[in-house]
Amino acid sequence: MACSAASGFLYNPDMLDERARTLLKTLVEHYIADGQPVGSRALSKFSGLDLSPATIRNVMADLEEAGFVASPHTSAGRIPTARGYRLFVDSLLTVQTLEASQLGRMEEALHGRPSSQIISSASQLLSSLTHFAGVVIAPRRQSSRIRQIEFLSLSERRILLIIVTADGDVQNRIISTEKAYTPAELVSAANYLTQNFAGLDFEQMRHHLSAEIRQLREDIKPLMTLALEAGDAAMSESATPYVISGEKNLLDVEELSSNMKRLRELFDLFEQRSSLMRLLDVSNRAEGVQIFIGGESGIAPLDECSVVTAPYAVDGQVVGSVGVIGPTRMAYERVIPIVDITARLLSSALSTKPDN
Repeated sequence: MACSAASGFLYNPDMLDERARTLLKTLVEHYIADGQPVGSRALSKFSGLDLSPATIRNVMADLEEAGFVASPHTSAGRIPTARGYRLFVDSLLTVQTLEASQLGRMEEALHGRPSSQIISSASQLLSSLTHFAGVVIAPRRQSSRIRQIEFLSLSERRILLIIVTADGDVQNRIISTEKAYTPAELVSAANYLTQNFAGLDFEQMRHHLSAEIRQLREDIKPLMTLALEAGDAAMSESATPYVISGEKNLLDVEELSSNMKRLRELFDLFEQRSSLMRLLDVSNRAEGVQIFIGGESGIAPLDECSVVTAPYAVDGQVVGSVGVIGPTRMAYERVIPIVDITARLLSSALSTKPDN
């Protein structure tokens, strides 16, 4: 199973001797298991090392100075940092082998279902097995062709862009402009786009309009440019369905639920979709499982979360990705194979089933 850092901290795994690595591994495993800071006595008991408490405290002090562990103010024990988790995942983790009975249930959950249900089934499967949020980016649909474009003034400098596609789908986007446009100007601009570019997708519109935009009135050019950008974003998002399941599971995670402001930001992220989709899209360009720990994602609401992703393919071509979103204190040895195998089963289910 390929498994790699997504955008890991810079460190040299060899900077720690075997004793320090064993103690760090023990600390991370113990903390993941019960969520309590780990003290020297527990490390002595569970590490299997014949070390004095003083020696263990010295090693812990070194690990803390190197940024792998931290000391909560209310405890004499220590907890892993994002950097500690990264070292653990990259070089100390022993990934579990899933039992045959669980593999059978996973396969049954995805195979034998209509194609239209497989993506949501995969998301629900990830959520139910990990008790975190499961997410799947579905294969990108072909770009929709435009039937009609309209502009509707919301206020002096805010305009609603309405896009109607050839198959009847409607997308709305709000555009903020630097100047106010009259209703007549908005109708004229909408008619120009519809009459000249109906039947094209936004990529084709951009290509044609770039050659013609110099001929447009100077005051209407900014509106056309904004409309293209907003429309392109709307259609790209629409062309990439996104299914997430089990968000409410995160309410039961103490590390997340204790900070309601951050939890609200996290749920806003799930609704907005675009930032998370860009993060998961990185998985499509990599091999095997990718792991983003804390701030590695570059998305503030995920600073206290980990995201484990893997790409899946249809007939040998990577078309999307699956992932699990949970706290940094997750059982990586379980979550990693669940994500990896779900991606493989999804590839198999979609590759052997004609579209319904």
